[in-house]
Amino acid sequence: MQRRPQQAGPGSRTPPSAPSATPTPAWAAADCSAAEPVGGLQEYYYELCMEKSQEIKPFILHILQEVDEEIEKGLVGITLNVAGNCHLMPVERVTGEDFWILCRILKNNPYINGLDVRYNLISDVGASYAAKLLQKQHNLIYLNLMFNDIGPEGGELIAKALHKNTTLKHLRMTGNKIENKGGMFFAAMLQINSSLEKLDVGDCDLGMQSVIAFATVLTQNQTIKGLNLNRPILYGEQEESTVHLGHMLKENQCLVELHMCKHDIKNCGMKQLCDALYLNRTLRYLDVSCNKITQDGMVCLADVLKSNTTLEVIDLSFNRIENAGANYLSDALASHNRTLKALSVVSNKIEGEGLVALSQSMKTNPTLSNIYIWGNKFDEATRVAYSDLIHMGRLKSDNTDVEPFVVDGHVYLAEVSNGLKRHYYWTPGYGEACSPSSNAGFTLVPVGQYL
Repeated sequence: MQRRPQQAGPGSRTPPSAPSATPTPAWAAADCSAAEPVGGLQEYYYELCMEKSQEIKPFILHILQEVDEEIEKGLVGITLNVAGNCHLMPVERVTGEDFWILCRILKNNPYINGLDVRYNLISDVGASYAAKLLQKQHNLIYLNLMFNDIGPEGGELIAKALHKNTTLKHLRMTGNKIENKGGMFFAAMLQINSSLEKLDVGDCDLGMQSVIAFATVLTQNQTIKGLNLNRPILYGEQEESTVHLGHMLKENQCLVELHMCKHDIKNCGMKQLCDALYLNRTLRYLDVSCNKITQDGMVCLADVLKSNTTLEVIDLSFNRIENAGANYLSDALASHNRTLKALSVVSNKIEGEGLVALSQSMKTNPTLSNIYIWGNKFDEATRVAYSDLIHMGRLKSDNTDVEPFVVDGHVYLAEVSNGLKRHYYWTPGYGEACSPSSNAGFTLVPVGQYL
């Protein structure tokens, strides 16, 4: 294997001490002044595993070999992808101890600036090593820890490590049950950290207290551009989260992307958000999917769209706006709004009348380029309307989630795998993981370079 130019001589690397039987290994705590390894990453991983009597994972070896090849080609800005949900080859998921080895490999490495360890088992033990990595590694800009069994204690360690970190731009904690306690530490971190641009704490079991804390902090924070607060654990019917997030949107002049999926938003909460959107001049991507918004909420949103000049992507999927709500939106888009680029009304109980109205608005609106309608009730007029849009070139096939086909002289629509964020929870087994057609929301409103 071709070796990289070394940054220090072989004698400068201090070997770690022997393994310990304690829950937090002493050898992991002893690491921390090692210089850049002499050989490639694959060789260094093998050496560390042999020294520590750790099991050598063939999957990690394979990934490191690929990274070594990229480094030999002179590539920089590499993401080390050790995702535990890869279906193309046998994967043994990374544990906290395995993650310590990866952190040792990454420390001070100038070629790697991203680490993706989604769907593994690093737990709070691995979170402590991730915290140390954030304190020591000054090239890392992307860290994906989604679904790794990290709890409130691990969340606290990572949040506190970001108090002094000045390089990380995008952190995904998705699916780790850090709960309200961990969420409070991340909210407090945003009062101090001035480099993080995108934070995903969706599906983390946040409570109302931490949601309010995020909303309060973001009235002052001028760095965060993207925030995901999907599926908090909320109680009561007062829609407090929308009240506080609406107030934040009135004050904040930096946030570009906001996800509020599964916030139990009803029409009253939608009105709170719309009142804020009259004043906000920075938000470009609003996700209120999987809520309880009906046609009355669309009256408010349609009125906002008549005057708002910043919103470019709106995700209304899995609500219940029905024909009346679709008609309100189509009227605003046809005659007033010239800013919105993408609209998703997937699974909204819309029938032919409303779907045809939305298709007609595209004929007079030159800006709306992406529309997603699957999961509604298609009639013959709907199928013909969207088939015509696609065939005349007004709606590109990559910009919608339906594809027309003809059987016995009748037009039908089939579903295709396009959308605003199809690969939020998973990546495809083949093809391009971050394709613009499947992740149009992040393509049209880019915040950071990763999902």
